[in-house]
Amino acid sequence: MVRIHRRTAIISVKQTSHLEPLEFEVSVSDSNGQTRHHVTMSKVDCGRLVGKSCPPERGIEAAFLFLLDREPKEAILPYFDVRVIALYFPNFEAELPRYIASVSTAGMEP
Repeated sequence: MVRIHRRTAIISVKQTSHLEPLEFEVSVSDSNGQTRHHVTMSKVDCGRLVGKSCPPERGIEAAFLFLLDREPKEAILPYFDVRVIALYFPNFEAELPRYIASVSTAGMEP
């Protein structure tokens, strides 16, 4: 499980399946409570969006950072595939590498 603090929110990501598609349980907590999300991502999308040098969990964290910069945690769908983000935010794939870099350099908790 990977946890990152972002502003006043804590994002926790746990990969729950390594099968196709990859599955993740994500929680986002702040002073107003917690939301939980079930996210899927195909292995092909993982390779394309996240690459081989970054664990899939970090890619999901980065996707949530992207989302939280644009909407409150309560507006994030409870169940979705990572490809859906680009339907709502067309610049998602172009901006994701910057978010992955910020996750990789952020202070991570074990």
